[in-house]
Amino acid sequence: MSPSLQTRYEWNQLPWKKIQLKVFKLQQRIYRASQQGNVKLVHRLQRLLIKSWYGRLLAVRRVTQDNQGKRTAGIDGIKNLIPAQRLQLAHDLSQLPQAQPLRRIWIPKPGKPQKRPLSIPVMADRAAQALVKLVLEPEWEAKLEPNVYGFRSGRSCHDAIAAIFNIIRQRPKYVLEGDISGCFENISHRALLEKTQTPPFIRRLLSGWLNCGVFDSGFQSTQCGTPQGGVASPLLALIALHGLETHIKSLGSGQQPIHAVFYADDFVVFANQLSDITRTQIAVEQWLEGIGLQLHPSKTKISHTLEGKAGFDFLGFSIRQYRTGKYGSNHGFKTLIKPSQQSQKHHLGQLKQIVSIHGRATQAGLIAHLNPLITGWCQYYSRVVSKAVFAAMDFHLFGQLLRWAKHRHPKLNTHQIVSRYWLVNQGEGWVFQSQDGLKLRRHNETPIRRHTKVKANRSPYDGDWVYWGTRLRSYPELPPLRADLLKRQQGKCTHCGLNFLPSDLIELHHQDGNHNNHRRQNLALLHRHCHDQVHAAATTTETGIVDKQPRWREAGCTETGKSGFEAEQVGRPTCLG
Repeated sequence: MSPSLQTRYEWNQLPWKKIQLKVFKLQQRIYRASQQGNVKLVHRLQRLLIKSWYGRLLAVRRVTQDNQGKRTAGIDGIKNLIPAQRLQLAHDLSQLPQAQPLRRIWIPKPGKPQKRPLSIPVMADRAAQALVKLVLEPEWEAKLEPNVYGFRSGRSCHDAIAAIFNIIRQRPKYVLEGDISGCFENISHRALLEKTQTPPFIRRLLSGWLNCGVFDSGFQSTQCGTPQGGVASPLLALIALHGLETHIKSLGSGQQPIHAVFYADDFVVFANQLSDITRTQIAVEQWLEGIGLQLHPSKTKISHTLEGKAGFDFLGFSIRQYRTGKYGSNHGFKTLIKPSQQSQKHHLGQLKQIVSIHGRATQAGLIAHLNPLITGWCQYYSRVVSKAVFAAMDFHLFGQLLRWAKHRHPKLNTHQIVSRYWLVNQGEGWVFQSQDGLKLRRHNETPIRRHTKVKANRSPYDGDWVYWGTRLRSYPELPPLRADLLKRQQGKCTHCGLNFLPSDLIELHHQDGNHNNHRRQNLALLHRHCHDQVHAAATTTETGIVDKQPRWREAGCTETGKSGFEAEQVGRPTCLG
């Protein structure tokens, strides 16, 4: 057996289940020690984990097999490591590398003309950051405040919306809508490093990553900020903002409390009096100055949930209270949370674009491109008051599809066109359905279910598999098929047998290799790295060389079906955070 084949075989045959269990148990000990305030024990366990062989292997697997950006190279051009290179990288992490400069790329912001800067580390630095994140995350999960939801495993924007509902449902409140200007680009390095309170060797690593500079039309130094694109950057941003919620709450009193809900660099503050909101805004601005940040002047607003131009938008939701009549709510108002107008407009624009692009496609091809988009959007808003909005979306989409059909058959009248492309099913009404039976998913088919907010003191590191498994199966953006498979598999991966964690990347696997066979007996949910191993074993030739192909090619899709397959992958659940 050749050395390269032997190395590949060793990577795939490593005891991954044992590795993950050992690392997770050590993370649990760090989490519990941090809860108890035992700093010496936390640092000792962190030093043990960061030097462990198992921790290095998991860090390398995360950045080379799981992460979405594994095919994006840094300044050294290295990407898509083969198994032999992964093992070598894990060996090299015994001496954590000196930070190299970042590669700057610009990506468009969704629905905006501006672009967001991404700073891409080299693969070795990504693996080192993943290793440090394994060490720091359980410590800070025990410290972070209860109403901080962005960038945290096991928490989602739906939890933030549920927290807002609980705060305002009993009484109308004034609202401060806050947006931090350039949060990632302007965080003070000195303030961040002081707040982390890490052992000296981890502090030196963090300082190196923060000050390594970027290449963007030449070398540029980084005097402040955490680079977007780094594995550890979201956690560092959370650490930098830690303490702001406690500071805001301290400004209130028992009779006039002040509440805050945070999601990444966006937050909302609630108070009974306008004077408290004004005072809180000044206090927040002063607090942010200490870490080099400031509020965005045009995006920071003050509103009220019931009076005047009532309501506000947050995370794509419109949150507003309405007055009721004599026989309405006992409080004289009701709180309704709906999809925001901006989100509705953006979704209709996406539907229109797909219909116009696929003017020459078959009906089945058009349906295959529309269904993933409709499913993902509806699942996101399936926990709020969305039935009327879903019906409106179906009405507008019907008009677009009718124009699409008339463009294809200009000589047919409306009755003939409708008879050709729509079927009338008992109990369903008109259904846009192809001759082979593929039906367009309607928005109002999505059932509305109330979301259960995550408990404030819970964390995936507490090891309560029943609690987190139940939450994973009821994740709002989880399609019904995957929820059913999770329940059937008892929340475990069928390949490695481990429980799915909220941060795990989950993919759908066809067990017989036929991607046209969608019977539930043929489907299973696997970790992304487990899915890679299954396909690698299936595509190994007699010479032992793995024939690596794009995922859409492995799924049996043609070039024309590539975008539809990728859209379906985007619609799958990745994590709860």
